[in-house]
Amino acid sequence: MSLPAVFPTFIRKFADGLQTFLPRFCSALAPLFLRSYRSGAGAEVERSKYAPSTGKDRGGKEATKSKGRNIYNRFMTHDIATLTDEAVGLLKALIATPSVSREEAQAADCLQRYIELQGMETGRKGNNVWCLSPAFDLKKPTLLLNSHIDTVKPVAGWRKDPFSPTESNGRLYGLGSNDAGASVVSLLQVFLALCRTAQPYNLVYLASCEEEVSGTGGIESVLPLLPPITFALVGEPTEMQPAIAEKGLMVLDVTATGRSGHAARDEGDNAIYKVIDDIAWFRDYRFPRVSPLLGPVKMSVTMVSAGTQHNVIPDRCTFVVDIRSNECYTNQELYDEICRHIHCEAKARSFRLGSSHVPPEHPLVQRAIALGRVPFGSPTLSDQALMPFPSLKMGPGKSSRSHTADEFIFIREIEEAIGLYLALLDGADING
Repeated sequence: MSLPAVFPTFIRKFADGLQTFLPRFCSALAPLFLRSYRSGAGAEVERSKYAPSTGKDRGGKEATKSKGRNIYNRFMTHDIATLTDEAVGLLKALIATPSVSREEAQAADCLQRYIELQGMETGRKGNNVWCLSPAFDLKKPTLLLNSHIDTVKPVAGWRKDPFSPTESNGRLYGLGSNDAGASVVSLLQVFLALCRTAQPYNLVYLASCEEEVSGTGGIESVLPLLPPITFALVGEPTEMQPAIAEKGLMVLDVTATGRSGHAARDEGDNAIYKVIDDIAWFRDYRFPRVSPLLGPVKMSVTMVSAGTQHNVIPDRCTFVVDIRSNECYTNQELYDEICRHIHCEAKARSFRLGSSHVPPEHPLVQRAIALGRVPFGSPTLSDQALMPFPSLKMGPGKSSRSHTADEFIFIREIEEAIGLYLALLDGADING
């Protein structure tokens, strides 16, 4: 509101100008002060009371120190509580920004703005956003921290608004909260924290798109633009256990061709009958090589289509096979073996989503084990399948909550993730 009209005109205009200018000026300066605080003493306010190996939250006991070395003492200067608050606030913003696969532009904008507000330069291709650690040195190995910002479409059965972040009883509800928003924000806070300290490796943070549909516009399109990667940590809901192997995926479209005819007469060549033996083979065949972590190759016939109406002999029958590979076979090897056994024509939609595996002896895997983590093999697919370098999958949340109604993440799971990521990565050897 302007000052009373009894004041001289130039005073009123000057006062009104200040009323307009000062809020904007303060608003512009605030991020600079906040950035300075986060990169300086404010980043190391207190020693966190959180101990990753105990599974406790902020009130839990401090980590037990092992004789001869303490893998926690380097990262415990970080304020885990503040990093958690930052992560949760950003996750709420992402939940409120719909980001169904191939429609992630607004979520990518939101994340890019946040990263740049922290004083970091970003790269962008499509809806993929990334940034590099300062003083990047190509003589050092490079660690990639990756998770995805896209979600599936909301399933039926949601009792809450999937795009309205709702916090209740220690849970944060919203589409993508568990898969994989919690990993996106936790890894980002860890990236920013590690960038403030000297590390024996470079860091790249990448929030990729189109993961849920294995799209070609996702991580696959970005990797050629990044520096050479030595190792990757992929954030997906694994309850913060390290998945050191992951099944691949190959989808087959199988077709049998017959000859149409009238169902009332003895004529035609029924294409449905031609697929029966092949469908039975997919059901019963077992590939001989079995992975100790992933088990056998799994084949499932998931769709069958034939016929136009009840009185016409179908001249074409198609079915779809979902094949989950282990690290003992490439998808090409599986395809060749399948073609030797079936009579129908089979076409693979792609060979690109292969199984991944990192040896248990890798230094990062061994460090995870020292933190009380238990390596396992994951049956679900992630962007690991598109990475031509070693990787492991590890993130907050539970896989069984993904793609479900009323999806949620526990706030304490984000706090646990940030603490464990820092304990795992700070000063780590990433060379295998």
